[in-house]
Amino acid sequence: MKNRTLICTSLALLTGLSGGYFGGQITSRLHSQQCQQKGWGVKQACQVWVIPAAMWQGSTTGVWTGTILGAFFGGLIIRKQTNAKT
Repeated sequence: MKNRTLICTSLALLTGLSGGYFGGQITSRLHSQQCQQKGWGVKQACQVWVIPAAMWQGSTTGVWTGTILGAFFGGLIIRKQTNAKT
C-alpha cells in the first residue's frame, strides 16, 4: 500500500513540476509576441512588464493541470485489477 501511494504521489509531483515549467515557457513566449511589433526601447520595457506575469500564470496553470493529470494516470497505473464476471 505504501509503495502504491509513493508511486502515485511521485508521479503527480513530477508531472506537476514539469507542467509548471512547460506552461510557464509556453505562456511567456505567447505573451511576448505582443511586444514584437514595437520599437526597441518600448519592446524591452514591454517584455519586462509582460513576461513575469505570463510566467506566473502559465506556471500556476501548468502545476495544477499536471498534478491532477499525473494523479489520475498514476491511479490508473497502480490500481488493482479485479476479475469481474459479466
